[in-house]
Amino acid sequence: MRVVIAPDSFKGTISATRAAAALAEGWRSIRPQDEVVEVPMADGGEGTLDVIAAAAPAAVRLPVRVPGPDGREVEAPVLLLEDGSAVVELASTSGITLLGELIPLTAHTRGFGAAIRAAIRAGATRLLLTIGGSASTDGGAGMLRELGARFLDDRGRAVGDGGAGLLDLAAVDLSGLEPLPARGALVLSDVGNPLLGPRGAAAVYGPQKGATPADVPVLDEALGRLAAQLPIDPGTPGAGAAGGTGFGLLAWGAELAPGALAVARHVRLPEALTGADLVITGEGRFDGQSLEGKVPDAVRSLATGAGVRAALIAGAIDAPTTGYAAAVSLTELVGRDRALTEPVAALTAAGAALARLT
Repeated sequence: MRVVIAPDSFKGTISATRAAAALAEGWRSIRPQDEVVEVPMADGGEGTLDVIAAAAPAAVRLPVRVPGPDGREVEAPVLLLEDGSAVVELASTSGITLLGELIPLTAHTRGFGAAIRAAIRAGATRLLLTIGGSASTDGGAGMLRELGARFLDDRGRAVGDGGAGLLDLAAVDLSGLEPLPARGALVLSDVGNPLLGPRGAAAVYGPQKGATPADVPVLDEALGRLAAQLPIDPGTPGAGAAGGTGFGLLAWGAELAPGALAVARHVRLPEALTGADLVITGEGRFDGQSLEGKVPDAVRSLATGAGVRAALIAGAIDAPTTGYAAAVSLTELVGRDRALTEPVAALTAAGAALARLT
């Protein structure tokens, strides 16, 4: 058999690359005669840059120093690809994991904008922007500020950073905004939420970033003030991604794209599926959101189109696995504690279990 292994990371426990290797080891322990191809995947969240880098050995990592979401300097990589594209990851520049204590009202995306600017200065002709894992709800204002936009109060002074700063917003000056690179910017995201309202950035994702019930309407009002100043429909699907950074990127002229499918193209998963008998995908928790464009759903969809059976491995399975030839829950296979503390061993066991089922 030809078996393709294309998991996402198992969030908080193991990267996609290490997960794929563990699954492959388990499979080979039972069926050593099979051809096993590892194609780690991502959906535009944390780790996407590393997944794309693993599939592009000639790519160059450019280290940049930028302000983190709380203003403290952080070092992050910009990935320069052979075709002139550059990958910039919000999680490594303005991500929630860079914070010790969550600061939902003042966290910002300045670092993401500074890294984008560095990529353009390095000669990038196209940008691939991954925006999962954000710490802020600033509508991408910090990012745009680093790219030359000005956000002013009613006295012409710069407003403060973060979502709370937008409460004083009276005008936006885009005259100094950095133009898009020649081949544009593609935003990789798996979020289809609008900017405002009960399904918007503040209401749905604000609490994950530390927003209290009292903070949520404040942040939503602040984003509304931003929306009133920019010529983009705040109801556009994906505008609410990354605390509204999707909205800011749309205002810059970037294009939003389903993250997992875009990553699949860049790591050449469709080509890997040619002639395959089975593809194994997975993630930490398979639930209702997994059916909305996450890695397993994207891989299964591509496999169906290629006439290849798909199998699923997840830390926990909380949604129907319709469309998969087989499914293994790590929690059921080895127990929750071991799945979390020994992910390599758990995934190796899962790979072996799947091989026995085949």
